[in-house]
Amino acid sequence: MATSEVTCRPGVPEISSARVLPPPQRKKKLIRRAAPDRTQLLRRTAQLLFLALNIWIGIEFYLFVRFYETGGNSLFAARPPGVEGWLPIAALMNLKYLLLTSVVPHVHPAGMFLLLAFVGMSFAFRKSFCSWLCPVGTVSEYLWKLGRETFKRNLVPRRWLDVILRSLKYILLGLFLYAVAGMSAAALRAFLDSPYGVIADVKTLNFFRYLSVTSAIVIGALVLLSVFIQNFWCRYLCPYGALLGLFSLASPARIRREPRICIDCAKCARACPSILPVDRLVTISSAECTGCLECVAVCPAEEALYMTLPGSRSLPAWAMAAGMAAIFFGLVGYAMYSGHWRTDLPSRVYEELIPRAHEFGHP
Repeated sequence: MATSEVTCRPGVPEISSARVLPPPQRKKKLIRRAAPDRTQLLRRTAQLLFLALNIWIGIEFYLFVRFYETGGNSLFAARPPGVEGWLPIAALMNLKYLLLTSVVPHVHPAGMFLLLAFVGMSFAFRKSFCSWLCPVGTVSEYLWKLGRETFKRNLVPRRWLDVILRSLKYILLGLFLYAVAGMSAAALRAFLDSPYGVIADVKTLNFFRYLSVTSAIVIGALVLLSVFIQNFWCRYLCPYGALLGLFSLASPARIRREPRICIDCAKCARACPSILPVDRLVTISSAECTGCLECVAVCPAEEALYMTLPGSRSLPAWAMAAGMAAIFFGLVGYAMYSGHWRTDLPSRVYEELIPRAHEFGHP
């Protein structure tokens, strides 16, 4: 490339008019955090405690079912109401029935109160249930960590494919909402009081106890994909998470980045399990944000990245945990106090239905 020369005064270097480089940007000074970050220790503790609670509920419910399957010839355990947290469709039906009639259904009411608690958490603290409490989310997260440590690599779908796959959970949610929205109060009551509706929890347990070959292959594929792709089920297929994500859009809580302090290291973006461009935004308002605070945990700069509420500088992780606990125990406590926590059915109903659970199909 030809260049034009410029005659210079003595002592002044010669320059080329064809290419003049811009002055280098001044590197921001890093002000390191004064104290170590413990947000992930707190979150992992909450995850493992809630996972242990669900395992205990599962064991107790299995003993309850076996007692009636064996005609009372096995160890008895009372039916744990918390098992209804695994019945999100029944919870939606109960919620609609309550809205239509102002009456709390007597079958699976705990599931409705748990749904309200998780929605409340999402409204207050982003989609925090998914990253702090959900046992499926916990297992998915640790499967991916196991794969990363074992194979020293992970797969990240291309941007266009990621967008397409993310839409699947909203399509599934739309189908469920459409089915429930079209049901009248009488139809909801008939479904919930049907043999299938009464032992929907038993049917769910038996699905996993007696897996078909097709179901086993599908579940095995989901587990394998979760090893290589971070939060595969939660990110692409979970309709429950899609519902909570929609409510989280109205949450006043936001991850905020201070560009003036941020040193543009992009550690936050690399740590984000939802693959959000945290390093290029000022506030994170996406429905995909789970409030996990992993981006906050890896940020090396003091007060460059934090969870915040309107009118407050930051929302500490312990305050988030305390708020989620208050919402959870508040609604569960209200359900217990008001007598709407347990499914109140006589033992003879379970004696008749549980041993014949395989006979009842979806109405």
